[in-house]
Amino acid sequence: MKKFYALFLAFSCIYTAFAQSLQSPSQFLGYPLGNQFTYHYRIAEYFKYVAQNAKNVKLVQYGTTNEGRPLMVAFIGSQENIYRLEDIRKHNLYLAGLSNSPATLSNAPAIVWLSYNVHGNEPSSSETAMQALYDMVNPANTRTQPWLKNTLVVIDPCMNPDGRDRYVNFYNQTRGAVPDADPASREHMEPWPGGRTNHYYFDLNRDWAWQTQKEVQTRVALYNQWLPQIHVDFHEQGYNNPYYFAPAAEPFHKDITAWQREFQTTIGKNNAKYFDQNGWMYFTKEEFDLLYPSYGDTYPIYNGSIGMTYEQGGHSAGGLAVVTSSGDTLTLADRIAHHLSNSLSTIETASAHADRVLSEFKKYFDNSRSNPPGTYKTYIIRNDNADKLKALVQVLDQNKIQYGYGVSRKVNGYNYFTGKTESYTVNANDLVVNAYQPKAVLLNVLLEPKTLVTDSNTYDITAWSLPYAYGLRAYALTESVKPSTTQPAATAVSTVATQAYAYVAPWQSVQDVKFLAALLNKNIKVRYSVTPFDAAGKKFTAGSLIITRSGNRVADFDRMINHLAAQYGRTLIPLSSGFVDKGADLGSGAVRYIQKPKVMLLTGEGVSANAMGEVWHFFEQQVGYPISLVRYRDLNRVKLSDFDVVIAPDGYYDDLAGERLQNWVQEGGRLIAMENAVAQLANKKEGYALKTKDDKKDEKASGKATELKPYDTRDRESIRYNIPGAIYKVYLDNTHPLGYGFPNYYYSLKLSTDVYDYLGDNGWNVGVLKKDSYTTGFAGQKAKEKLNSGLLFGVQSMGRGSVVYLTDDPLFRSFWENGKLLFSNAVFMVQ
Repeated sequence: MKKFYALFLAFSCIYTAFAQSLQSPSQFLGYPLGNQFTYHYRIAEYFKYVAQNAKNVKLVQYGTTNEGRPLMVAFIGSQENIYRLEDIRKHNLYLAGLSNSPATLSNAPAIVWLSYNVHGNEPSSSETAMQALYDMVNPANTRTQPWLKNTLVVIDPCMNPDGRDRYVNFYNQTRGAVPDADPASREHMEPWPGGRTNHYYFDLNRDWAWQTQKEVQTRVALYNQWLPQIHVDFHEQGYNNPYYFAPAAEPFHKDITAWQREFQTTIGKNNAKYFDQNGWMYFTKEEFDLLYPSYGDTYPIYNGSIGMTYEQGGHSAGGLAVVTSSGDTLTLADRIAHHLSNSLSTIETASAHADRVLSEFKKYFDNSRSNPPGTYKTYIIRNDNADKLKALVQVLDQNKIQYGYGVSRKVNGYNYFTGKTESYTVNANDLVVNAYQPKAVLLNVLLEPKTLVTDSNTYDITAWSLPYAYGLRAYALTESVKPSTTQPAATAVSTVATQAYAYVAPWQSVQDVKFLAALLNKNIKVRYSVTPFDAAGKKFTAGSLIITRSGNRVADFDRMINHLAAQYGRTLIPLSSGFVDKGADLGSGAVRYIQKPKVMLLTGEGVSANAMGEVWHFFEQQVGYPISLVRYRDLNRVKLSDFDVVIAPDGYYDDLAGERLQNWVQEGGRLIAMENAVAQLANKKEGYALKTKDDKKDEKASGKATELKPYDTRDRESIRYNIPGAIYKVYLDNTHPLGYGFPNYYYSLKLSTDVYDYLGDNGWNVGVLKKDSYTTGFAGQKAKEKLNSGLLFGVQSMGRGSVVYLTDDPLFRSFWENGKLLFSNAVFMVQ
């Protein structure tokens, strides 16, 4: 042992001498850090260089982006801790109760995870990441080296490489020889779609819990293998704003612990100390709250961490230098210095309190297992739709939330869909989530029927309960019910060897949409029934897919259909005859042909990149159906007759209701307008029948003086009209093709007070609000008054074509699973 220790010391001396020659980022890049924006590949090269030349660093690639760029993290610690990295990870999960094999360490380090550049056009943080790595590794840095004795640092240098390079390419191509600090110059005017988002224009900082994007899926998978005690998400805001760091603003979610509140303040005070020394401006406790569960601060908080957002002024308009409203010039070097100061200050604070940080971390998960927060201790989700339940289970699995299945018994619980406490007999196929588990806080946040909002002036949506998002009936129980660990046997997918007159498949989930898309891509002709029917001893709902042998003269028809059905997990019902037991026969006019639609998606300036990206991602990555992206400004050059469907996502269009597009609809086209695109079709003199709901009432003079409103209540006054994201029950006409596959209701996420008058004789009011529609989430008093009735989803006939009005976003951030079928109906079913 003594010989080994001597060799270790000798090796350490050699390493120290070698590491002292390690190049700084400026030396490696060939320019002073902050003099220009660094392309992602060079950042990756620097991290690889340091990992190859410093023995207290381990670099791990955890994935790739849609455009093929690597995603990586660097672990930095003492050489001893890097050597036993896997033991540290297992020990940390053991503290959280998520590992059955105790790998206890007597001197385990606290883990600090620093995540940079989730928004690509907030670029200073990736530059900072390189300097932070160097400062933590450099053995000559006497300030940082002691921290590594009891702290393991994880640095993710760039969470969104595709977005970053989109911004850096723009800036480096438009800047002059000398940066122009005038904010009016073009280098400060980033073009559409901007670098904030990933390849599919998704905001990766809204996706932590839902994990719809590949970058987030691999990152959060790695994160959940470690569960750090502290996590910082580095951002930028408008260049006129001073720096923001924790403590955060209200509202805090009620399940955030006193320790989590306390220690973010401790970190904030240490950050402030260095900012005060340098005379840098900053603010705390404003604007950035801790409620919505899918941020880079809240998701870690709900997983036992001290999660924080740090916001530097700059953003895309910051460039290399910009003159602020106060007349000062903010440079990229300034922004790096501020982020670096807080990066190191946070690690310093963690090191100074490492023992307490670890003990509170263990206490958090001990309490989760023995005394979970919240009113409800068990959630039972009914297996009304196996596909939707499977999709929900996938989210639970990704978040390491434990669950089981039902044991037949009678329970009393809060019925999400009626809003009442009712009795229910649990079925063996039901999903049962018991709160007594390590992830108790996260599961409660995601599943609780109503989220308590202590301050309505919040940064994001205030309702996201998964049973509503997935359209699954559920019960929340105050008692603890232990689930069965035995999974019910899955229903076998039937394959049919004999020839059939036709095959029938259900239409009730996104999996069915995928199956339809696959059939259409193979040029298989598919039909659907506009009314329910009975055949072969089975009942089929309106919208059921019918694949007839007639018209599909393809080789190996039966083999192909059954192969695709098996591939997508669909059970086909073969029919030996077109003569049905009840309802319309298969040759009836009530059985309609689904035309294989050629679909156009409008993009470009004026279109919301996020909204357009949701549609793009849905077609390409979720259902596998081709779509053409066309810039709205090029619409007049396009031969519209080549397309069957045009989708106008949320945005601000110059003339969406123009004559050319309207003529195309009248000739048989289908226009799907979403969110604000709907508003731009309303109140037109000709063609479009949609009218904005007018809630103004004549007011009689009361003789009273006008109410005096204090200036300092102006923000609160505006909240009365606000609805940042609340869930409303929509009454649905499921006999209309837009409502196929649904019960007579649908839960929609309302992001605006937009609502319309009912359509007249040439339209169909498919989804409407009623007085009892409000379900959960914050909606201001005036907003609620407006949203007591009216049209949200409708279809207007126009000549031989139609217009589909989708006032709310059914694809919101791709986590609103139940809306995907509604959107698919608009694309494939409405005629």
